[in-house]
Amino acid sequence: MIKIINGHYVVDGAGVKIYRVFSNETVKLTDPFLLLDYFGSDNSEDYISGFPWHPHRGIETVTYMLKGDVEHQDNIGHKGVISAGDVQWMSSGSGIIHQEMPQGKNGMFGFQLWVNMPSDKKMITPKYRGIEKNEIKIVKKDGVEVKVISGEYSNIKGPVIDLIIDIIYLDVKLDKNKVFNYTPKKDYTTLCYIIKGKGYFLSEKSQEVNQNQLILYKDVDKLSIKSDSNLRFLLISGKPLREEIAWGGPIVMNTQQELQQAFRELRDNTFIKDVKNIKKK
Repeated sequence: MIKIINGHYVVDGAGVKIYRVFSNETVKLTDPFLLLDYFGSDNSEDYISGFPWHPHRGIETVTYMLKGDVEHQDNIGHKGVISAGDVQWMSSGSGIIHQEMPQGKNGMFGFQLWVNMPSDKKMITPKYRGIEKNEIKIVKKDGVEVKVISGEYSNIKGPVIDLIIDIIYLDVKLDKNKVFNYTPKKDYTTLCYIIKGKGYFLSEKSQEVNQNQLILYKDVDKLSIKSDSNLRFLLISGKPLREEIAWGGPIVMNTQQELQQAFRELRDNTFIKDVKNIKKK
C-alpha cells in the first residue's frame, strides 16, 4: 500500500504555529509512529512562546533541528540547547515533565516525531539522548546525500542506539534527476516527508509528489525515489506495535484506565517515579 497524507496547520504549546503532518486520525496507518510536527517560520511570533512545562508518559519524542536553537530542561536534571543539525531523543517511559523553549528571533525550523512505546516498556525509567550534529555520519554518492540518525544505511549506523523499538531515521538529499533506492525491512511502516523540492515517490511514475506531503508505505518491497529538482526528505521506518492506544494529549497508554491513572497522578503530584537511576546518554 502507498498513500499520500497531507497535513494541516495547528497552534500548540503556548501559541506555536505548527504544520501537523499526521496525528490521531492516522494512528493505525502510521503505527508505531503517533505524530509528526514540522515547525518552520522566519517570523519569531510564530514560535517564540515555545512549549512551557508539560508532561509525557508512554512515548518517545524525537526532536530534529534544521535551523535555530531550542533550550530543553526537565524535572530530572537534563538541560541544554538543541541547535541546527542536533537531535534530542527522549524516552518518557513512566513519566517526565519538561519544557522546550526557542532561543533567538532569526527563524526556527525543525521536526518533532512521537514514537509509541510497547505496553511492557511504557513504565520504564525515562531516558534522554542528546546527539550533536558532528556525531551524525553522512553517506555521499553520485548526487545522493544521506544523514544516518538512527538505524543503518549503506553499512553506516546512526549514533542513536539502544532504542526500545528498531527505528530507521534518515535525512536524504538528492540533486536533480538522481535516484535513491531503499529496501524497507519486512512488515515495517515507512514514511517519507518532503522538506523541499519535488520528485516521484510512487509506483505510478507520472504522479509527482511535492513539498510538505508525506508518503506512507506499507508492505512495499523496495523504494525507488527520483528527484525532479533538488530534493530533501525524511525517511522514517519502524515495525508496527499493533497494540491498543489510549491517547490523552501528551500521554499515550494502552487503556483508558491507565490514561486516567496518569492524569490522576499528575493532580496528586505522584506522576514522577523513582528517578535515582535515570539513564543519560
